[in-house]
Amino acid sequence: MKRKGVFLLLMITMTFLLTSCWSKKELTDLAIVSAMGIDETKDGRFHLTLQIINPGNVAGGMQGGGGSQSPPVTIYSASGDNIVEASRRASGRISRRLYYAHTNLVVVGEKLARKEGLNTLIDSLDRDPEFRNTSTLVVAKNSTAADLVKTLTPVDKIPANKVLKTLEFTERKWGENVKTSLQEVMKSIESPGRGAVVSGFRLDGNPQQAQKLDNLQESAPGATLRASGIAVLKQGKLVDWLYGKPARGTVWILNKIQGTNINIDWEGKKEAIAYQTVRQKTSVSAQMKNGQPHISVHTRVEGDIGDMEVPVDITNPKVITKIEQSVRKEIKKELKTAIERAQKNKTDILGFGEVVHRTRPNQFKKVKTEWNDVYFPKLDVDITVEAYVRRAGLRNKSFLSGVKENQK
Repeated sequence: MKRKGVFLLLMITMTFLLTSCWSKKELTDLAIVSAMGIDETKDGRFHLTLQIINPGNVAGGMQGGGGSQSPPVTIYSASGDNIVEASRRASGRISRRLYYAHTNLVVVGEKLARKEGLNTLIDSLDRDPEFRNTSTLVVAKNSTAADLVKTLTPVDKIPANKVLKTLEFTERKWGENVKTSLQEVMKSIESPGRGAVVSGFRLDGNPQQAQKLDNLQESAPGATLRASGIAVLKQGKLVDWLYGKPARGTVWILNKIQGTNINIDWEGKKEAIAYQTVRQKTSVSAQMKNGQPHISVHTRVEGDIGDMEVPVDITNPKVITKIEQSVRKEIKKELKTAIERAQKNKTDILGFGEVVHRTRPNQFKKVKTEWNDVYFPKLDVDITVEAYVRRAGLRNKSFLSGVKENQK
């Protein structure tokens, strides 16, 4: 009899433990948020813009394809004294529960990033157990976050995917932008003496046109989204924008270059030879000299010759050596430009302080509080670049050389 009682008690207990539907969420009750835009209102409140997927209008998958002649996303907005309040206020306009587990993109308006900074909103997003800290963070350049989130894009039906893929491919092929997650920004801001970098995105064209379906029905859309520079954050606030060589030099030093193109001059012709990088690695080390921190940056690059606008005999080893020397010089110039720009901003976005802290923790404690404003701007940095030409494409002899010989 006692065994039967124990068995009955065990069965009752298992019944409660095996209850699996207590937190169920029906898809028909969810509003899936693909992107979130955060701006500052005139009275200093947070303005939230939500890009919500219309499942029925995304036929053929989220990568493109057919579908109805209706917007693939719907936009809802609300304001509040904080992010949580703005989000809950938005629920009064939506017939479904806001679901943030698939939010892959967070866009911050330039005005908010420059004036208030990102620290407060990052804390709010990181506290939400549903929100993923692997979401990509970008800053709207010369625009509001709302304008970017509202823009409809061709090819990628979900506008958030357009931004994410653009960052992914431009980072892989060009190197003047970085795809930075919310988690990475948090780590950079929390690191002692460290600044953070976030890619910028801008809207080219009329914001009103960008929100219309007509914009998708043109072969050359009148309004498009494009990656635009790198935002420099100091203590969470936007302090500068980097473009061109300073931006790419920064990405070099951060060891995030996946691929790019270096143009070099040859025999008096500007940018005559294009060098395409294939493999690259940058390492940073720190030493103490005369009681002061000293940084060494070493970059090794391997690449191919992609284009020659002058006749060049690349079968000659001396010519290859000369090309490699020119590439080293050009890369070194970009790295130096990036370091000088960061020192001018008094913002260690390059992670030099983190290297000193890791290798010389006791010495770094003495300079940590004044690292960005006093020590980093005067830091001595040695730059060493190794560059090698590995291949020359499908031909060794220049096509221009043959043309020149036939014209004689």
